[in-house]
Amino acid sequence: MLHTWSVTIPQLKPLGLKRRAYLYLPRAYDEEPDRRFPVLYMLDGQNVFLDSEASFGRSWRMYDYMNFSEAPVIIVAVESNRIGNNRLCEYSPFTHTESKLGEIEGRGRIMMDWMAHTLKPQIDKYFRTLPDRKHTAIAGSSMGGLLSLYAVCQYSDTFGRAACLSPSLWVDPDKVRRMLKRARIQEDTIVYMDYGSDEMGNHPETADVLPSAFQSLYAKGVHLTFRIVPHGVHSETCWEEQVPVLMACLGLI
Repeated sequence: MLHTWSVTIPQLKPLGLKRRAYLYLPRAYDEEPDRRFPVLYMLDGQNVFLDSEASFGRSWRMYDYMNFSEAPVIIVAVESNRIGNNRLCEYSPFTHTESKLGEIEGRGRIMMDWMAHTLKPQIDKYFRTLPDRKHTAIAGSSMGGLLSLYAVCQYSDTFGRAACLSPSLWVDPDKVRRMLKRARIQEDTIVYMDYGSDEMGNHPETADVLPSAFQSLYAKGVHLTFRIVPHGVHSETCWEEQVPVLMACLGLI
């Protein structure tokens, strides 16, 4: 069952902007009233469930997948800010004055503070969740993939699992390396990461940063799954095809 409501995120520009949030409750939620469920938080919420609401007319089609698989997972997805470059700013953990994307004011910390300290407590209060970090995951693609990686680095007490699809590590490789090196990630953290083979050449910096990223995560005891998706591209169509794999790797099915 899919529900939507309107939220605002204090301190994020433009102030007072209303955006949609989506909540998916699995079939078992009603059928087993004493059961509690893990929660998957997803970024770019408008692109998660339905093609009709997706930014480019194509979603991850999670609504179809969840109905078909009957995975016993609650999904919470918040729409991204689609005004100007605000999405890039909200999903970037770092400020970039000279990046290929132009000047980006990093507001990722504000976004994750809100998700970890406001949104998650509300979901845990009103729904039958398993609120511990082991049963709390986050997923995103592109800049959302970068922010998901940031979430398990800086909010390890909250998020124990992350799926980072085509994460934009290339935006600032040096800051990504420092983030991973300094991160205090709990050893049982699970990270799924992938790139499409046909998108690897888009940003040469990606291949340069990956070995050090792997080394840092491995040294901290992270359970990392990394895949190169054959003929994969940077699109919702490709990310949809990876959903069964990421759900299995995160231990959600």
